[in-house]
Amino acid sequence: MMDERNAIEVRNITKTFKVYYDKGTELKEKMLFWKRNRYENKDVLKNVSFEVKKGEAIGLVGKNGCGKSTTLKMLTKIIYPNSGEIEMQGRVSSLIELGAGFHPDMSGRENIYTNASIFGLTKKEIDARLDDIIRFSELEEYIDNPVRTYSSGMYTRLAFSVAINVDADILLIDEILAVGDANFQAKCFNKLREIKAEGTTIVIVSHSLGQIEQICDRSIWIRDGHIALEGNPKDVHMEYLNYMNEQRIDRLERERTDMQIREMNERNDVNKNKKRYGSEDAKFTTIRMLDKDGNEQSTFKTGDEMILDLDYHVEQKVTDAVFGFGIFRNDGLWCYGTNTRIDRMKNFDLEKDGNFKVAITDLNLIPGQYWCDITIEYGEGNPVDYYKQAMKFEVVSNVTDVGISRIPHNWELNL
Repeated sequence: MMDERNAIEVRNITKTFKVYYDKGTELKEKMLFWKRNRYENKDVLKNVSFEVKKGEAIGLVGKNGCGKSTTLKMLTKIIYPNSGEIEMQGRVSSLIELGAGFHPDMSGRENIYTNASIFGLTKKEIDARLDDIIRFSELEEYIDNPVRTYSSGMYTRLAFSVAINVDADILLIDEILAVGDANFQAKCFNKLREIKAEGTTIVIVSHSLGQIEQICDRSIWIRDGHIALEGNPKDVHMEYLNYMNEQRIDRLERERTDMQIREMNERNDVNKNKKRYGSEDAKFTTIRMLDKDGNEQSTFKTGDEMILDLDYHVEQKVTDAVFGFGIFRNDGLWCYGTNTRIDRMKNFDLEKDGNFKVAITDLNLIPGQYWCDITIEYGEGNPVDYYKQAMKFEVVSNVTDVGISRIPHNWELNL
């Protein structure tokens, strides 16, 4: 029996789709090319369970194909699970697909009546809300034009305006806020906050983590058909971004390796795209990027502490050695660089294997992807081991300032 405090209960749902290799559509094709009808069963969701309290807003996150939109479609009863059950309390309004339920040859006004009736409103109820819907959409000038003449942004305005004016108990949104100009997006956010404050339950699927953090109380990360993590949006998103960053780096490393192998085979020139160069009298052996607690990490927040932990092996004595590092944005822009000589440290010789750490106590970079170059030199810039793009990392933040670095500042307004 459903808990009366919950608006949605999802219990052990599993959803499987048939994926055809090349399905024939005509009888002749099916007879002559019968092998085309072969398929495999793909489990999109596997025993997924979660609850949503009345008045709570949650976000569903995860990479493409993980089952987010499938979950939302099952909540709207567009499709049904193979096993498990879903229970919901109250009237449901949804924005699953841009312009779904709109007839292209009908006017905006006529589509308001058609769309709102799908959500269960009577004509009398629609009449009472019509002016509010049109006013919110800002389409007064075009409301009697056929919607086939509307831009995608106008579609969004009309669809969103209808969905939020049906007095729904549960509002389901799938990437719909990704379309539309900045002013209308801000207006939508404010409206969502308003209806959330009034007690509406909201479920959002979005790749824009910032949108979810602004609206939602909780995030659910779906990975490979299972719930990988749920909880506070910022905490969940940090884990999700770290996972995605590791996946991206692994993929880039594989692609880089494949490319290097192809180039080596084609040109038989190993040094053509060599990432490391120098005398090799000493070489980096183990490189790690750590957070302030000593955990290996590849995603950091603006202002975090980042530690470069580097082991090196000495093949032959290096006199007057210098350690250095540089930080570059993923487009190659040099953000920062320094070395032990610039920092006026005492000169030293390398005679045996060792380790050194660099603690960047305030990583004041704005969000983006970056890499680190690390170096061992001697004398005035003579390379011993210059390791280019040795480590890649990502910086995240819920603040959207622009540039390269966040510069500390204070405002004083005398109005």
